[in-house]
Amino acid sequence: MSPQSEGERKSSLDELGRKIGKNLGEAKRNLEEESEKVIAYLNNEVVPAVRQGSSRALRTAAERLSRLADYMEQNRSK
Repeated sequence: MSPQSEGERKSSLDELGRKIGKNLGEAKRNLEEESEKVIAYLNNEVVPAVRQGSSRALRTAAERLSRLADYMEQNRSK
């Protein structure tokens, strides 16, 4: 194997730098696209489901607290 001249080495490094830059650019675009998909999924699917579940849980808790209050009123010590 013959030693590379400084010019050849610089050219190889420049080409490597361009390839790395291109790959990083593609990775950045892919990451941005996937991030947008994840955010849309969270906003469209997860958040409404959590809100619905939370509302249901609050209604159940309110109903049970109401029953507890009724029980306490009926069994108040005199």
